[in-house]
Amino acid sequence: MNDQRSAAGAISVAVPEAAAVPGGAPGSGGRRAALGPVALVVAGGLSVQFGSAVAVLLMPRAGALGVVTLRLAVAAVVMLIVCRPKVRGYARADWGTVLAFGLAMGGMNTLFYQAVDRIPLGAAVTLEVLGPLVLSVVASRRPANVVWAGLALGGVALLSGGGLDGLDPVGAACALGAGAMWATYIVFSARTGRRFPQADGLALALVVAALVSLPLGVMEAGSKLLVPSTLGLGALVALLSSVLPYTLELMALRRLPAPTFAILMSLEPAIAATAGFLVLDQALSATDALAIALVIGASMGAVRGQTRRTKARERA
Repeated sequence: MNDQRSAAGAISVAVPEAAAVPGGAPGSGGRRAALGPVALVVAGGLSVQFGSAVAVLLMPRAGALGVVTLRLAVAAVVMLIVCRPKVRGYARADWGTVLAFGLAMGGMNTLFYQAVDRIPLGAAVTLEVLGPLVLSVVASRRPANVVWAGLALGGVALLSGGGLDGLDPVGAACALGAGAMWATYIVFSARTGRRFPQADGLALALVVAALVSLPLGVMEAGSKLLVPSTLGLGALVALLSSVLPYTLELMALRRLPAPTFAILMSLEPAIAATAGFLVLDQALSATDALAIALVIGASMGAVRGQTRRTKARERA
């Protein structure tokens, strides 16, 4: 998430705007979740989380803030080259939306990498995903979603050992802050998608996020950012965590209903825990696994509840 994601609507976890994403319209070919687009989404999730694991390995060289700068700067350059966004013809409100989108993206990435520098990757993503889950509960205003919120809180209580002292408190706070930024990101991602064609708004927002993170990364890492091996790993993180997953997810959303996509996004904590185990040797206890399962179940339940409500309105 992370960190982490950026295609407009690509992380619309249980948010009403998700119904507007191509592929989620009633009667479209994406109504049946075919194996092909599902595989693309899963591949995108694997790419994001394993990219985050590589970022953790890079932190001793460039620091958490340096890694954020490398990732956002490389991703911004790639998106500018690919999209070639126009900068004329937009109103002040359009630029205000892009600015807010970019600030949310920069804050989400900065806080997330501060979190994974202190706590296991699986725990960080589990705490982070609470942001979109809370947004889903608030947006839907359905009493049943209180149950899902309670289930998620139970998972967090298990994960933290009954209190935040079970995890590094600063790391846990950063992960929760990243979740809040993720929820903000989702809102402005949808608005940016409505105001700018294709991925132009995303490319411009990435520039804002990169410019915001640049001074922080330079202050922490300085000339270390220019070491060829560090630049190469930073480019790899940008490719795995941004460019490749965004492309795969956009391809999938052309044929996959947005609610199905959102449910698949709920699996990210499990993918992150797997990446942490395989790449970073971060083993999970049985309690940690149960906690992550509870949060995943809560996210899936909230998404499915929102989907049923949307279908009921369509039939009416």
